[in-house]
Amino acid sequence: MKKVTVLVALAMSMIDTAIVNAQSKQKSQNQYSLVYDGAITENKAGQVNIHPVSYELNANTISANVYTPANYDASKSYPAIVVAHPNGGVKEQTAGLYAQQLAEAGYITLVADASYQGASGGLPRHTDNPAFRTEDIRGMADFISTYKGFDKNRIGVLGICGGGGYTLKAAQSDKRLKAVATLSMFNSGEVRRNGF
Repeated sequence: MKKVTVLVALAMSMIDTAIVNAQSKQKSQNQYSLVYDGAITENKAGQVNIHPVSYELNANTISANVYTPANYDASKSYPAIVVAHPNGGVKEQTAGLYAQQLAEAGYITLVADASYQGASGGLPRHTDNPAFRTEDIRGMADFISTYKGFDKNRIGVLGICGGGGYTLKAAQSDKRLKAVATLSMFNSGEVRRNGF
């Protein structure tokens, strides 16, 4: 039995090493650490570009990415969409994919790691509190509202999975958000209230 345990531990160690090596290779190929197929690996003139940014929200530093459309010109006026990631997600996953594709369609987009999650600040880590997440979306709207080229009358919000429920809550009280969409929405607040 001891020999089997040692073999399993050895095998797990080899798998962990292979995963770390694969992640390192992927990161070296993609300076933004984006994990989806077709992700931006470098900024090129005339194409969608990504701009890593950070800003302060409720004493936390928020880590975010702004995607600008191809041939972006700060003197022009673009609609904007902020994208809220799923529970347990980060900006480099699903939300980043949608942000990039929306930028390809001509929108300035912003995706941010929620407070207490991903590369954003806050303790305790991995906290998913509906009030915090709703405030994060309002903070994203605050940030994108100051971005050059943003049309203040054309801002929308997309919430994915858990981010969808928080998006609806934020849009109820933030009149800057002119359009609201969700994808595979999950209402974390309702689930918690009902004890599921």
